[in-house]
Amino acid sequence: MEIMNDRKAEIKRKTRETDIELELSIDGQGSSDLDVQTPFLSHMLELFAKHGLFNLTVKGHGDVEVDDHHLTEDIGICLGQAFREAIGDKHGMKRYGSMTLPMDETLVTVAVDLSDRTHFEWKAELPKGRVGTFDTENVHEFFWKFAVEARMNLHIVLHHGHNTHHIIEAMFKALARALDEATQIDPRVKGVPSTKGSL
Repeated sequence: MEIMNDRKAEIKRKTRETDIELELSIDGQGSSDLDVQTPFLSHMLELFAKHGLFNLTVKGHGDVEVDDHHLTEDIGICLGQAFREAIGDKHGMKRYGSMTLPMDETLVTVAVDLSDRTHFEWKAELPKGRVGTFDTENVHEFFWKFAVEARMNLHIVLHHGHNTHHIIEAMFKALARALDEATQIDPRVKGVPSTKGSL
């Protein structure tokens, strides 16, 4: 089935706390161009683009002298908005995707439904409060705001793992691969993938 649009989006968000410009192409090659003040988050976004085969450009600056919370949250908001805009009318799209991803001692499952209904389930406890200088409670914040703005069901389950870096990295990689599956165009799907006739 031919894709009816180029499935791209550009989002800009400027507040007293952050200044973000984000470009997303769903049908990409996994390239990223990142200028993000939070190094750990930048690393996770690079992995996300690579494993989802998305092209992603982010310029993100904010009040990181306070902490990383505002910048992490607002990038999650912008990325969610970009996904919702880029997937368009969802005609021919698979809609669902899931990935159970191992990373050394860690095993994570991420499942998504691009349903235009928001729900977020988080079944994980991160062993450490920081990875480098990054406050790990911001990981939940990022995924929650991403799900809200993308208007999707997002379930993240940590089965086991004890290295906090590995756990978070597995979550971002699994989300990318689940979204890659869910956004694929399936020639067998006629119209939108719902008996309701709309999503």
